[in-house]
Amino acid sequence: MTTFELKTKALRQQHEALLTRKNEPVTTANSCFGTFRFSQNGIYEKYRYPVLTAEHTPLEWRYDFSEKDNPFLMQRIMCNATLNSGAIKWNGKYLLVVRVEGADRKSFFAVAESPNGIDNFRFWEEPITMPDDVIPATNIYDMRITQHEDGWIYGVFCAERHDDSQAGNLSAATASAGIARTKDLKTWYRLPDLKTKSQQRNVVLHPEFVDGKYAFYTRPQDGFIDTGSGGGIGWALVDDITHAEIKEEKIIYERKYHTITEVKNGEGPQPIKTEKGWLHLAHGVRGTADGLRYVLYMYMTALDDPTKVIAKPGGYFLVPECDEYLGDVMNVAFSNGWIKDDDGRVLIYYASADTRLHVAESSVERLTDYCMNTPEDGLTTAASVETIKKLIEKNKQQIR
Repeated sequence: MTTFELKTKALRQQHEALLTRKNEPVTTANSCFGTFRFSQNGIYEKYRYPVLTAEHTPLEWRYDFSEKDNPFLMQRIMCNATLNSGAIKWNGKYLLVVRVEGADRKSFFAVAESPNGIDNFRFWEEPITMPDDVIPATNIYDMRITQHEDGWIYGVFCAERHDDSQAGNLSAATASAGIARTKDLKTWYRLPDLKTKSQQRNVVLHPEFVDGKYAFYTRPQDGFIDTGSGGGIGWALVDDITHAEIKEEKIIYERKYHTITEVKNGEGPQPIKTEKGWLHLAHGVRGTADGLRYVLYMYMTALDDPTKVIAKPGGYFLVPECDEYLGDVMNVAFSNGWIKDDDGRVLIYYASADTRLHVAESSVERLTDYCMNTPEDGLTTAASVETIKKLIEKNKQQIR
């Protein structure tokens, strides 16, 4: 074997070992009944290894395996991150529509497939070819996947373009909600971007018709980054998905001072329908001396009225921990994909530090319990202390 062939063999072996590495819950304990899983918060279990990293992307996407053209076996196209994926259970497989970011800062979508949802994820052979809208976008990312009752699978994502009204500012950008649909996750049909009065990011399509119309969760904002007058997570109905236009929009989960949603908040994946209401996963952002902190939180809305919030647990649900804190954008947890199994298991896919993708496992029963029985944020220190004192008193009664 030549040196090139030996290096290629070692590279492929190393990559295969990464792809087939068994994942495991972060915390386990032993008892007389055997080994069992537990989490400190009781709400979910995180898994030890990320489900996808830049190193999981196919070698053929990054290396030229021609010894003549690439004698040093260099990476010709480098991958920077795998993050913020939509998720769907499809034909018995767990599929993630991943935001893959190259070293050139351009993001694209690619499907990764797993037999169990927690490890052995492999990317499909090629990235998704996403058709352009009338005005091509410079960058697209963060797709929410919705399997709608109309029979289509929809992807709603952020489409970013330079703000040509600020010609001298190369960082000025605009954000709109791109819409595409598919029947097989391979061939995508692009629809016109969502028309709204404001810039939009973190837009999610509700999985059912409401009053015979398509329903969107929105996040109106004045600028590309700043929400400005945008009040929080919005709701709007659209007559025609093929020419989607929002004419009226109302806020269903507003931002609040000195909370995890102070700077901005946005819907994560499509909500999960349960017997007691719609389960929602969202992200909240607040400013700190170290920059913006992104965390995940949950809430529930009524089955008969998805705009009516019926449960609003206070504080965050999931935050970056340990190595999750480190990466391209520190102190960020973000999710736009989860999967509910028929047995009630829920797999939550979240990115840490805009760098890698993880999974946490819970269930419909646990998440519903968490939402409906966790106290709301009282919005003041005094209220928070009173909430804690009530729990202390309740526990005293249990002892007595």
